[in-house]
Amino acid sequence: MTEVGIDGVEIWTGKLKLDLAETFAPAQGEDPGKYTKGLGLNASSLPDVYEDIVTMGANASKRLMERKGLSPEDIGRIDVATESSFDQSKPVSTYVAGCLEQTFDGDFHHANKGERKFACVSGTQSLDDAYNWIRAGRNQGRKALVIATDTALYARDDPGEATQGAGAVAMLIDEDPDLVTLGDEQGFGSADETDFLKPNQQFPSVDGKRSMQVYLARMREAMIDFARNGGDTHPDNFELAPFHTPFPGMVRKAAVLGYRHCIRDTEIEDELAEEIGRQPRREAFDDHEAFLDAITEYTDKLAETTAYEEWYAKTVEPTFAISREVGNWYTGSVHLARAAGLAEALEDGRDLTGRNMLVSSYGSGAQAEIHAETIQEGWAEEIEQLNIFEQIEKRNEITFEEYESIHDVHNHDETTEMEPLTSPDGEFVFDGWGRMGERKYTYVE
Repeated sequence: MTEVGIDGVEIWTGKLKLDLAETFAPAQGEDPGKYTKGLGLNASSLPDVYEDIVTMGANASKRLMERKGLSPEDIGRIDVATESSFDQSKPVSTYVAGCLEQTFDGDFHHANKGERKFACVSGTQSLDDAYNWIRAGRNQGRKALVIATDTALYARDDPGEATQGAGAVAMLIDEDPDLVTLGDEQGFGSADETDFLKPNQQFPSVDGKRSMQVYLARMREAMIDFARNGGDTHPDNFELAPFHTPFPGMVRKAAVLGYRHCIRDTEIEDELAEEIGRQPRREAFDDHEAFLDAITEYTDKLAETTAYEEWYAKTVEPTFAISREVGNWYTGSVHLARAAGLAEALEDGRDLTGRNMLVSSYGSGAQAEIHAETIQEGWAEEIEQLNIFEQIEKRNEITFEEYESIHDVHNHDETTEMEPLTSPDGEFVFDGWGRMGERKYTYVE
């Protein structure tokens, strides 16, 4: 059977940089280490006046299509995953297609377009949809364009404000892909939760402590389901483990729980038994609280072992290289982690062809998905052309006063006029409002 997966990827970051240690922390009267060490974030990417989820998604898609030598007739499906949508009816994918039609010959009138919503996990859900569409043979030789694009803003002085970010990841899904193929096995953990939601409001309502608990619980369920469905969970079989990364500090908590699960009943647990004992099993305890105390104590010890530290440094830590500089991109977060891990591996000279990644996606509300991906022969060439690190370096660093103004510009409840802080060059820009209140876009040479 023909393999299907991600053939190409492009990333577009918001053009403004908010330095958390030098700018945000002093203005908030906070210790910079709260953000750089606690959250694991150095800076946030924010959109300039003329940027939004459409421009970022369209700019990433344009670069991807041009690099792959594609025309609109090659694309049979455009799916946008976002939790920053501004229309309850018209999908963002139609706006993106309209932008691209300004710069490519032909049109996307034949392409199926949609918008996926399940908080941050919808980027992976859109990837699954495209995979299934191609595997079913309904693509008729065409490819799918999956775009994860978000402006992740919080209300001012919200505890989540430091994790803000803005950007887009565009992925081309096709047969015989250059980057990764997707495995058939999946694991899900899903429950009706209210840890993070936006009931007809722009900025989220968040129960931070609960959100962390739900994130870990759904990830555990997804891992169990993945193994039950035939997925291989031995940690030595995965070169990288990209997680949904609202901030690296959150993943640090999830990673050790995942490792604990993956080594259970393996030779790794046996080898560690002399050092920290064997993992407590629930059936050995009459009291649930006693079991929780025992498994927590074991997990704390596990996190300090050389075996875990070496696994984490090789498999998880490299996936933070982008997110720690740009913040949370919601639907794009786990896809940034994949790209970052591969970019770090390329820089380190690791040959990952034929090796596997274990990808852990999550969306509040809440659902986790875990699946495996196999890295393909063309991965190095595909990752080598990414210019996201150059984009990060070129961002315009803003003052706290400029941050306050740009936050108001993108606040739907505010009417704030502000001159752009950067100049567009060879990109799509927001260009005002149409007769029915729709957003209009133009390509600037």
